[in-house]
Amino acid sequence: MKQPETQGDDNAPTGPVPTILEAIVRRLCLTAVYNRGTVTLAPHILYTKHDELHVDAVAVERDGKPPREIKLGTYRLSGLGEIQLIDRTFTPVELFDPSEAKYQDVTLMTVDRV
Repeated sequence: MKQPETQGDDNAPTGPVPTILEAIVRRLCLTAVYNRGTVTLAPHILYTKHDELHVDAVAVERDGKPPREIKLGTYRLSGLGEIQLIDRTFTPVELFDPSEAKYQDVTLMTVDRV
């Protein structure tokens, strides 16, 4: 898939965390390797749990196939490899509730639902 155009800031941070933050803010999907397969994720929130970074996201595709059901999954950041932003937008799912107790005081970034 085509890489989205950026603002051209050569000093912009790179790596998994800035990529996920950008995806959440811009409502863009990303691809990653997870359990030896390729997933396309719609990231909704980045937070810490047990002192590790986690992202709750909807798996839009797994190895090129859509999921049987739409659900919000939790992915430990250290378990995701080769994270790349792609030019595919998403709409936050209704079942995502950023006010859930598990997100309180540990959220780094959440998708804007407006």
